[in-house]
Amino acid sequence: MVLGQSLRGSPLCSAWPPPAPGAWNVLLCVPGCLPTSTLAPADGEDTWGFSQTFTAWCNSHLRKAGTQIENIDEDFRDGLKLMLLLEVISGERLPKPERGKMRVHKINNVNKALDFIASKGVKLVSIGAEEIVDGNAKMTLGMIWTIILRFAIQDISVEETSAKEGLLLWCQRKTAPYKNVNVQNFHISWKDGLAFNALIHRHRPELIEYDKLRKDDPVTNLNNAFEVAEKYLDIPKMLDAEDIVNTARPDEKAIMTYVSSFYHAFSGAQKAETAANRICKVLAVNQENEHLMEDYEKLASDLLEWIRRTIPWLEDRVPQKTIQEMQQKLEDFRDYRRVHKPPKVQEKCQLEINFNTLQTKLRLSNRPAFMPSEGKMVSDINNGWQHLEQAEKGYEEWLLNEIRRLERLDHLAEKFRQKASIHEAWTDGKEAMLKHRDYETATLSDIKALIRKHEAFESDLAAHQDRVEQIAAIAQELNELDYYDSHNVNTRCQKICDQWDALGSLTHSRREALEKTEKQLEAIDQLHLEYAKRAAPFNNWMESAMEDLQDMFIVHTIEEIEGLISAHDQFKSTLPDADREREAILAIHKEAQRIAESNHIKLSGSNPYTTVTPQIINSKWEKVQQLVPKRDHALLEEQSKQQSNEHLRRQFASQANVVGPWIQTKMEEIGRISIEMNGTLEDQLSHLKQYERSIVDYKPNLDLLEQQHQLIQEALIFDNKHTNYTMEHIRVGWEQLLTTIARTINEVENQILTRDAKGISQEQMQEFRASFNHFDKDHGGALGPEEFKACLISLGYDVENDRQGEAEFNRIMSLVDPNHSGLVTFQAFIDFMSRETTDTDTADQVIASFKVLAGDKNFITAEELRRELPPDQAEYCIARMAPYQGPDAVPGALDYKSFSTALYGESDL
Repeated sequence: MVLGQSLRGSPLCSAWPPPAPGAWNVLLCVPGCLPTSTLAPADGEDTWGFSQTFTAWCNSHLRKAGTQIENIDEDFRDGLKLMLLLEVISGERLPKPERGKMRVHKINNVNKALDFIASKGVKLVSIGAEEIVDGNAKMTLGMIWTIILRFAIQDISVEETSAKEGLLLWCQRKTAPYKNVNVQNFHISWKDGLAFNALIHRHRPELIEYDKLRKDDPVTNLNNAFEVAEKYLDIPKMLDAEDIVNTARPDEKAIMTYVSSFYHAFSGAQKAETAANRICKVLAVNQENEHLMEDYEKLASDLLEWIRRTIPWLEDRVPQKTIQEMQQKLEDFRDYRRVHKPPKVQEKCQLEINFNTLQTKLRLSNRPAFMPSEGKMVSDINNGWQHLEQAEKGYEEWLLNEIRRLERLDHLAEKFRQKASIHEAWTDGKEAMLKHRDYETATLSDIKALIRKHEAFESDLAAHQDRVEQIAAIAQELNELDYYDSHNVNTRCQKICDQWDALGSLTHSRREALEKTEKQLEAIDQLHLEYAKRAAPFNNWMESAMEDLQDMFIVHTIEEIEGLISAHDQFKSTLPDADREREAILAIHKEAQRIAESNHIKLSGSNPYTTVTPQIINSKWEKVQQLVPKRDHALLEEQSKQQSNEHLRRQFASQANVVGPWIQTKMEEIGRISIEMNGTLEDQLSHLKQYERSIVDYKPNLDLLEQQHQLIQEALIFDNKHTNYTMEHIRVGWEQLLTTIARTINEVENQILTRDAKGISQEQMQEFRASFNHFDKDHGGALGPEEFKACLISLGYDVENDRQGEAEFNRIMSLVDPNHSGLVTFQAFIDFMSRETTDTDTADQVIASFKVLAGDKNFITAEELRRELPPDQAEYCIARMAPYQGPDAVPGALDYKSFSTALYGESDL
């Protein structure tokens, strides 16, 4: 709105009536508007108030040039100070004035001033330089009012209003909060002085104690405002308090002139406030980003430190001596899996979400991407996590293998002790028997008996050879498996072997002695001999049977226990034949007794050929008969245990075969949802969070599976042929499912951040998603170069296959695919489209804002920062700004340009 439009019909245009005939008239015209009124005082109107106000206004500008006027009618007559005044208020150079004292020189100078006023779009009608040179007070005041209107009031603009209306609206807004102030015009609204004090207090509250002012004391109020304005705001006193109070309607032009000085005095503060707000906004974003970076660094450090502490524990492979100690290690590992690891899984997921959110905020605020400290990248954490899981898997396998090894060692050690004890019991006294020289005094029949007995012993000795070899083999296996008590095993085995060698040597020596005297032996009791020959192997069979029936066994499957039961059934099927053999052997002994009794032969005691008496045979047979049902019971108990284990396997497999495919299905559904999502981003986010809750609600099924897995491990079940899923597979799948849905939700949240920060409408976002999905033929969530080019063409970009189009396409690809991976993700596509359709703060804008605060200097001081910015952000700038090194530097000068550039570039900020 131009000045003519803002003044037409206003009180300003009708304040002075048209001049009487013969008066000097000054008409103010703006191009495009008709003259509206005369601006000189009417005949008879008191001009002293105007003169005082206008003189003060002129001096407020002339003193900048080191001069002033005393009489406004006289001091402008030579045109010199008039030209100087125009140069000061316009900031432009006028033509060089003429220094002569003659009237013509004065007229020429005044004409130069009037021509300059006309060059600013103001037409002065009915006024000439002669009136000014002649000291015409009315024409001089009219000219000064014209200058005030043009250079002090015309440029005032508030919400598309200008000049008088704009100045009035500005006053109304600034004084609105103050009681007893109601600015409706530029005359009586200012009589009580409160409006002047309210303007000063609004901008400089420390200068005015407004609450102590009284409406019924206008002179004090006015003088207070005038004195404060002159002393602290550099606004000269243009009005007289008594004149205003004693005039029914104070002069509007004088009030406007004085109030315009307040507007110009405070307009700089408004610019500084705007500049400060911009800087505060930029610094607030930077401070928030720095807090997010510090939070990421701390969380990453804590997680990496936990991984660093945990991996050595998982890589500790020092075996324990007993199975109980190893089972305690396994229990500690299960506690780690249930209690210590799950919170860390959540922390890792949250760390990735925080990192993605931070990068999105940095990208939206036109800041460089966040680069974590060395070794704390998301990839470093993923590598450490992968190392942790590898160590975890290896540790679990080692624990289970070590438990199996110790279990087998305990079994072998017990078997060694049983066989060694049986053998040592058998060899007890054998060495003394072989060394006995009883054949030297024996009768021939005794010698023959001794020979037969020795033959029977040799048969028995040969039968025990297998047991000695078994003992040695078991000892060797215990050594190979690193049994902790191998020393005692080796000592006992060596003693048995040495004794066995000694028995062999003594047996050979005794045979030679017996054979030497064999020629002297003739009689032999055939029945005793036959008894001994049949009793010895039968006795060995019973001892072996008792040993087998008492032998420990360990199985892991139902098939293995059924195999043992089948073998035991086969053994039981041989018992009737063994019983018949026992009765046949006992019949031989009875037959010998019957012959001796019938022939009145006195037997000399026990059978000379064997120590296996019928009582021993019957006793061992009864022992075998007692051990068979015990063995039956033990095998049935183990069969029941294996059936229970099989039930646990099937129970776990049944649940795992449901949970595993469910997790896989959910993973595939999330992939489809991320591509096929419709509706607003908020609807998509709500749908995804509902979907996430449905996944979390499925957690009890995993807990049930964990309980079943716990029962399997406590039962020491190491395999399961009924399912291909292990608990480890289920855990990893579940963690991946939670991570994937969290990442998908985070992507939508980042899209909302992008949309809100860039001002992208929902329709634009849907259009971008529809275009992206249309050209994502394989639904992989990324576009190849050719797909992306087709998408750009569909959106109106000129990237056809000519030289210019290829150059433009290559430029765009460098933005959306800076790593040259050959793929464009949806987030990169959204970032590009948001940059194409919105604007963001720049370093140049921040530099310009700092320059306003610095008063157009190339540097700024700490005092200026503390005056214009909030305390925390002022100190933030002071701590980070480098000292200014320019030629115009002063002590304490700070370089705001390098600081602003660093906010948008790569630096340590």
